[in-house]
Amino acid sequence: MSLVVEGARKEFVARRGARVLALDGVDLEAKPGELLVVVGPSGSGKSTLLRAVAGLESLDAGRVLIDDRDVTGVPAGRRDVALVFQEAALFPHLRVAANIGIGERARGTRRREVETRVREVARALDLEPLLGRMPDELSGGERQRVALARAMVRSPRVCLLDEPLASVDTELRLRMRAEIRAVQRSFGVPMVHVTHDQAEAMALGDRVAVMAAGRVLQCDTPAEVYARPATAAVARSFGPLPMNLLPAADGVILGVRPERLRVCREGRGRPGSVVAVEPSGEECLVRVLPDGAEQDLLARVPWADAPHPGERVVLAWRPEDEHRFDAATGARR
Repeated sequence: MSLVVEGARKEFVARRGARVLALDGVDLEAKPGELLVVVGPSGSGKSTLLRAVAGLESLDAGRVLIDDRDVTGVPAGRRDVALVFQEAALFPHLRVAANIGIGERARGTRRREVETRVREVARALDLEPLLGRMPDELSGGERQRVALARAMVRSPRVCLLDEPLASVDTELRLRMRAEIRAVQRSFGVPMVHVTHDQAEAMALGDRVAVMAAGRVLQCDTPAEVYARPATAAVARSFGPLPMNLLPAADGVILGVRPERLRVCREGRGRPGSVVAVEPSGEECLVRVLPDGAEQDLLARVPWADAPHPGERVVLAWRPEDEHRFDAATGARR
């Protein structure tokens, strides 16, 4: 089972006739058994891409192939794709077991087969104790698991998740990440997970596709995208903290991750003044404005080493921690 998107293009007409290019020649592949995370800010085109794969949005150009079958013009109901939205919409008058199996019953699957499949999926998702409950008796995380079970019970060829963790609290989000990963490994179907959360993308994805302005800027493993961002835009948008970018000579932009930037009281480096210190658990985020610069730089340092606002410091980093980008194109050098 695999998913391939080739040259996807989609344009919308906004207010007053303005045209918005939501997808600009997107090429993407979710390999068999892979969890592909599509990450990007609002307006990047990630949700439009997901809806196009599901058949809820038509393409102006390009193709969608599932298991080498061109489904570009195939209605959503015949694509064999499961879609889980941000809000786990369950039928309030049906018990969990009925909510999980309702889609299969609507498709005319025999009752005994539906019941067997519901039990199998419930066992895989640790939902067996909840099968007799009503939706209003479930926690937010349990409702999201039921929505996942309803998607997986049909044995889809591709599973699509549209920001399923956006509305849950931090503790539940961490737990649900592990559960989504376990579900994907258990069923082995290609899964495309859309999110704006960088940490979520890094934790979940076998590969990550970084989107902006309707284009895929880079698609690789989370470790590779973090260690070797293909463009300055990826460097700024992917990672727990945005990369610092500094103009340099010869048409080069230097990039340094905040966690690689050292804040020293003395020594060789780039002098500047501390403009802000933001506590963050055992560490602090320190903003330093280098002398003669217009943009401050962000450093992540241990709490014990954090300077005070207004203090004079020196910024230093190792040459091997530098990233170099072309100032004109933004491409990695």
